[in-house]
Amino acid sequence: MSWRTVVISSNAKLDYQMGYMVVRRMDTMKIHLSEMEILIVESTAVSLTAALLNELSKKKIKVIFCDEKRNPSSELVGYYCSHDTSTKIRTQITWKDEVKKAVWTEIVAEKIRKQAEHLEFWKLEEADMLYGYINELQFADTSNREGHAAKVYFNALFGLDFTRTEENSTNAALNYGYSLLLSAFNRCITANGYLTQLGLFHDNMFNQFNLASDLMEPFRPIVDLKVKQMQPVKFEHDEKMEVLTILQNEVKINGRTEFVSNAIKIYCKSVFDAINNEDVSEIKFYRYEL
Repeated sequence: MSWRTVVISSNAKLDYQMGYMVVRRMDTMKIHLSEMEILIVESTAVSLTAALLNELSKKKIKVIFCDEKRNPSSELVGYYCSHDTSTKIRTQITWKDEVKKAVWTEIVAEKIRKQAEHLEFWKLEEADMLYGYINELQFADTSNREGHAAKVYFNALFGLDFTRTEENSTNAALNYGYSLLLSAFNRCITANGYLTQLGLFHDNMFNQFNLASDLMEPFRPIVDLKVKQMQPVKFEHDEKMEVLTILQNEVKINGRTEFVSNAIKIYCKSVFDAINNEDVSEIKFYRYEL
């Protein structure tokens, strides 16, 4: 089973050879593709061969490319990650609106619950307000309890002056963590044969990843916890590597202890089962022991 997150952070040439990714710098090292789950190309001074990219795509290894500031900017998404992609896409297009709304309601409730549990961990009294929002939640969240909860949540967690639009180290860390989650969800969606563009709630014509934006919502507090613990005064290479460890955190899901990266796979598959079977009880949410 793949498990390694490989980060290439300096000048290197990457190519493919007999099942291995070969990293050529002053010295040469090899990593077998069967061990790799994610490849992050953090430096723009890295060159890759088309043969390697082709094999990475075949093995469904998530490849994330970073910009000149070493922030995630794009990713490799394969066209044909499932043998029955055509059938899955036809099914996805016909998903019923009422079922999608029912699933979205469950996702929003779970996201707010995770946010409330996080605030409770820090002994912040606003947790009670978020638990109240769950009880007030309407079908498809027509009253936008998610938005109200987010404002209360972030102000309680990072201070009343904090906004998500401000340029600071905290937001840089949050955005980096969310980008990693988004990439992980895109990988699972395409691996299951579905389109990332067609969401349940998110429907932005300029967003290529509407469905991943929907499904990742309950996992965001994992990033928030890491950033709160870090309290970064700067956000550079070392801080990014620390945020990256969230994918190897352990959570409980489906009666077992799993890494976050594996929990995402189990959760995504359960959501697709819930939609296709029109039964929201099939959704498997994780539990994070704070």
